[in-house]
Amino acid sequence: MKALQFDRFGPPDVIRLRDVPQPEPGPGQIRVAVRACGLTPADWHLVDGLLADHLPPPPRGFGLEVAGTVDALGGNVTGVRIGDRVFGPVTFDGPTAGAAEYALMPAWAPIPEGVTPEQAAALPTAAETAWRALDDLGVQPGELLLVHGAGTTVGETAVRLARHRGIRVIATAGPTRAAALERTGARVTPYGEGMAARVSALAQGAVDRALDASPTGGRIDRADQPSPNGGSLPTLIELAGDPDRVLTVSDFAAAAELGARITAEIRYDQMHEFARLAGEGVLAVPVARTYPFDQVQEAAGLSRSRRPGGKLILVP
Repeated sequence: MKALQFDRFGPPDVIRLRDVPQPEPGPGQIRVAVRACGLTPADWHLVDGLLADHLPPPPRGFGLEVAGTVDALGGNVTGVRIGDRVFGPVTFDGPTAGAAEYALMPAWAPIPEGVTPEQAAALPTAAETAWRALDDLGVQPGELLLVHGAGTTVGETAVRLARHRGIRVIATAGPTRAAALERTGARVTPYGEGMAARVSALAQGAVDRALDASPTGGRIDRADQPSPNGGSLPTLIELAGDPDRVLTVSDFAAAAELGARITAEIRYDQMHEFARLAGEGVLAVPVARTYPFDQVQEAAGLSRSRRPGGKLILVP
């Protein structure tokens, strides 16, 4: 089968499309014929050496989330049949992962009717991260939540989930996703000079809690440039009034320095809930572009620009 693979750590150009053996599902796993593989920022970090001390050495596969058709069942697997359409995370500690013609999945849920494989493959990481962040932040129905970086896939998903939970939301975002965010019922304000003052005016004071979904180091005034003093977090802490009421999904170093919360323990126990919400139209991650496997370098350039305009998808 064809699969994307890297045999040394480095920039995206170390990734190669190769002919490799099909993986075999172990206990509790299924194998799917991949129809779409979602790209995430974590993909590039793993290729660059993230978790190198905790995972087997290369060659390793590429891609963390997929949608596809069940092709084989491992031992002790129930509730799914060969031919079912499913989506979810993949195993990524072996020579193949999600960007392959066949992939192994340790958790999954059925693709809802009316949802395409590309749309389904865009969901797992964004939905899991946003769900976990809202839970770990402890935001309650009726509270006012500030989502900074709401134009990212995780940020927009957090806004959608928060509104579904009855949470009031102020979202910071650029013009590309502003209208879509407003349709959820969130109040949206742009990035740029004076953003903190605009948030305070919308909130009529402090916000109850704040979620930083921006890329690591994103600044309040220029989200595309790094800041040496904690990026967005100092301003978010000021707006929330307490670092314990602020959580970041990416800027862990600044959070440790400033006392803000982080969330890091990935868990996919809510996959069927994600499927239900996607089927109801509550969860929907915008897909910006699709690329065949052999155009992964072009996809990498747009993905790493931090302005992909939505989710990028690889397809066999």
